[in-house]
Amino acid sequence: MAVFVLDHQGQALMPCTEKRARLLLARGRARVHRLVPMVIRLVDRQVASCALQPLRLKLDPGSKTTGLALVRDAETIALQTGEVQTAAFVLNLMELVHRGKQISEALTARRQMRRRRRSNLRYRAPRFLNRGNQKKGWLAPSLQHRVDTCMAWVRRIKRWASITALSSELVRFDTQALQNPEISGVEYQQGTLFGYELREYLLEKWGRQCAYCDAKDVPLQIEHIRPKAQGGSNRASNLTLACVCCNQKKAARSIEEFLAKDRKRLTKILADAKKPLRDAAAVNATRWALANALQATGLPVELASGGQTKFNRCTLGIPKTHALDAACVGTLQSIENWQCPTLTLKATSRGSYQRTRLDKFGFPRGYLMRTKRVHGFGTGDMVRAEVPSGVKAGIHIGRVAIRASGSFNIQSYQDGKSVVVQGISHRHCRVIQRADGYGYFFNRANNAKREQARPQARNAARSALCLSGMNAEVSRAI
Repeated sequence: MAVFVLDHQGQALMPCTEKRARLLLARGRARVHRLVPMVIRLVDRQVASCALQPLRLKLDPGSKTTGLALVRDAETIALQTGEVQTAAFVLNLMELVHRGKQISEALTARRQMRRRRRSNLRYRAPRFLNRGNQKKGWLAPSLQHRVDTCMAWVRRIKRWASITALSSELVRFDTQALQNPEISGVEYQQGTLFGYELREYLLEKWGRQCAYCDAKDVPLQIEHIRPKAQGGSNRASNLTLACVCCNQKKAARSIEEFLAKDRKRLTKILADAKKPLRDAAAVNATRWALANALQATGLPVELASGGQTKFNRCTLGIPKTHALDAACVGTLQSIENWQCPTLTLKATSRGSYQRTRLDKFGFPRGYLMRTKRVHGFGTGDMVRAEVPSGVKAGIHIGRVAIRASGSFNIQSYQDGKSVVVQGISHRHCRVIQRADGYGYFFNRANNAKREQARPQARNAARSALCLSGMNAEVSRAI
């Protein structure tokens, strides 16, 4: 990955390679400004004496993960045709993992707790029409979070690199065509339940029998294929019919767990049910909000379609990941250095104002610490722990979870999986980066995909930032 470079006054310069950054640090010409993502600050350079090249930040917005790609724009002339072709040299690849589902679950838990408190502890007169979210353009907190986190990283990278333009994918999903590809004309005005009541629709769809045991001529109940406790919705595509025994036996378990021993029936039910459209609806709701926020930065914004992104990726023989999709956004004829590793940015919370835990009934259980820091450490800080002896002897690097006793837990990521080491004393820990609301790790699965696709890749040349240089200075790739 390329290393971000700042001048003596903190202004953004051209990124350099990891090798050049090590040389600058070893020779005393630079200082570490930030560890992850790596940012160094030169002590003997200013932006006025440096040559800058056009950089572009590309985004591939998604419901759960947004791809980010920092590329250097370049124009080449084809020798045979003489046409000017647009090329992109990839500098950094990142994947931003949102936490919209956690926000939605937290709001649901708070709503249930307040409902229990109003009903059991004190009386409040019912109120209506007291919601302040009726204004135009309002987004739910779980959706607004996606826009805010994307813009937060756009502003961060803009501070670390001299970005001159932005590119974003502006995609719109036809949710009715996703379920019925043959839909046309007036059928768009007729919903799934056109001419049916919900129960009658389900009776006709599932043959008036239990979907799990094929029982007929018994009272049937409406059953959620994906339980609401696991994020299921009340859409007709998520509903089926079940007898009383099967409905109670399944309870809040997933259908995969309930029918683990009957794979044939599981396949049939999932084939009859329709794919949930939660992710498509989230992208549709936030696409223009993100596009308007990008245009408000004052930089030129290129809005491209999802079809163009897929065409570029398939033409150039690049595997499908969120970050590589972002690199393929917009108009281009070739991409180079796309084999660089992908840094995953996982959005985490900065703590909670809640001072007690709740049991499953919504009643307080125990108490939490009143302080945010213990011995100078805070939950979410990236630390390096050197344990000299014992069962946990060794070096542990990761995010720390503090305890009042001074015995901490350290969470690290290995091959994309979370590994927690418990009971590390604060005396062995040293802060290397303060918490900023995100967790960082490299996605090994995406790297394996790139290694497999490398032999079939086209237009994949060596990065221009890897050119050898006599002196250790900021890269001036041409």
